[in-house]
Amino acid sequence: MEVTGTTPILTWDRAPGRTPTPFSPFLAWSRKIAPALRAPRMLTLIENAVLFAPESLGPCHLLVAGSKLAWIGRERLEWPSALPLERVDLAGARVVPGLIDGHAHITGGGGESGAASKVPPLALSRFTSAGVTSVVGLLGTDDTTRTTSELLTKARGLRDEGMSAWCWTGGYHVPTTTFSGSVRSDLAHLDLVIGAGEIAISDHRSSQPTFDELVRLASECHVGGLMTGKAGVLHLHLGDGKRGLELVRRAIEETELPPRVFHPTHVNRKKRLFDEALELAQHGATIDVTAYPVAKGEDAWSAADAIAAFWSAKFPAERITASSDGGGCLPVFDAEGRVAHMDVGTPASLVATIAELVQRGHPLERALAPFTSNVARLLRLPGKGRLEAGADADLVVLDGACGVRSVMALGRWHVRDGRQVVRGAFES
Repeated sequence: MEVTGTTPILTWDRAPGRTPTPFSPFLAWSRKIAPALRAPRMLTLIENAVLFAPESLGPCHLLVAGSKLAWIGRERLEWPSALPLERVDLAGARVVPGLIDGHAHITGGGGESGAASKVPPLALSRFTSAGVTSVVGLLGTDDTTRTTSELLTKARGLRDEGMSAWCWTGGYHVPTTTFSGSVRSDLAHLDLVIGAGEIAISDHRSSQPTFDELVRLASECHVGGLMTGKAGVLHLHLGDGKRGLELVRRAIEETELPPRVFHPTHVNRKKRLFDEALELAQHGATIDVTAYPVAKGEDAWSAADAIAAFWSAKFPAERITASSDGGGCLPVFDAEGRVAHMDVGTPASLVATIAELVQRGHPLERALAPFTSNVARLLRLPGKGRLEAGADADLVVLDGACGVRSVMALGRWHVRDGRQVVRGAFES
């Protein structure tokens, strides 16, 4: 055992010139990064920011104390010189809330074309470099070799590394893959579980759930949410099958469950599916679009197109969210259901969509909501999605093109002026 400062670091003797062990990256991280994450946090005064909370607040100063935003004001804060304070002058740069990615495969997705097609887990900087400071992880097609236990552990690991993380319990299939035996029990006993997902419908990879099975899952989510004060949302993967949102539409029409329980995602993958989703939004559900690439002439809407179309339909603005499907496989199947081509989702698609919306002439405050406040409202994430006194100090400094310049998560800088300053345990 050797001691660096007050932080004990496990190590062992190694002969000079010997090849480093597989644990060397972790030991290096332990020595350099872990003590910094555990160190007392100083006060930070961010001056001369143009603030979007997400609504436009104009020029402001922000005081960060620990992991929280302690004060926001227009007048310059007088601070005793004897008290330690980091001052950061942004000289008019725009500051926005940290993005919330409500659908990411933090343990990796894929697996539709054999074991070698399983996507590796996503590292911390894949999120923070893209301005994502909060994430909700999930399982997809492979909810057999990947488990809720693994998902929970990865979410806790991301928290240990300095960002905020939760997870959905379950995966594509019914009966659901859970930790404790039921969705309601997972909601009641697992602090990071906020609902069930991504349960697949209208997809050849799904378990072809019946109406009764879907309604029972939704009721488990709803009652579990009532018991715990959590979101209690059923997050639904939509394939491109001809049944579309039929089961969800029936559930809203025929049961007593509130529409907010149902949160269908990937609804922009087909234009007719998006039209169905708009009808659900009209009846009180919140829909989720995926920020993945759409080829010219493809029968799909890009996330920017879908969000703009939603606004044009004049539905309540809070009923649309956007997510990345980061780490998830984006497969193209042939007529026999085999993978012909695949890509992988990336969290960076979120800020790219915001930039595209702003470039098209939409106000930044409007473009931000589906990625920040709307997600926090639906998923009941306290302190997230807004910049206000008492909220978590999760913020992004944008450059002139709406790219990520700096990122703070829970009061710590992860990106400074384009440079990644905090990385995960096994990142080089």
